Amino acid sequence: MDRTELLYAHWATRMLQNARGPKWKKLVQEIQALPETHPDALAFQLMMVRLNSCVTCDARKYVERGGCARCSVTTLNFSKESEEALLARFRAARKEIAQALKQENQVVERAA
Repeated sequence: MDRTELLYAHWATRMLQNARGPKWKKLVQEIQALPETHPDALAFQLMMVRLNSCVTCDARKYVERGGCARCSVTTLNFSKESEEALLARFRAARKEIAQALKQENQVVERAA
């Protein structure tokens, strides 16, 4: 990639298709087809940031973990969370993103 990612990189999503069962694979395929700014893509990124502990990542950890894609695959491989639990995490993140976007729209409308 031609830029440095600070948190989970949307492009890494395609590497996660086989981390769980068919529902997870379907979700990953849907998300990877979306632009990185789409609300569902943002929700997936938020979920992965939390799973991977991206907020505490630094340049040393990034290199040690092999970048976003490898770190994400490793995290999912070692996670004891079921496919359903991960999908529930995604749904919760989707609600969070929707609420944040709603609040942002309200602020923009008030400013106009």
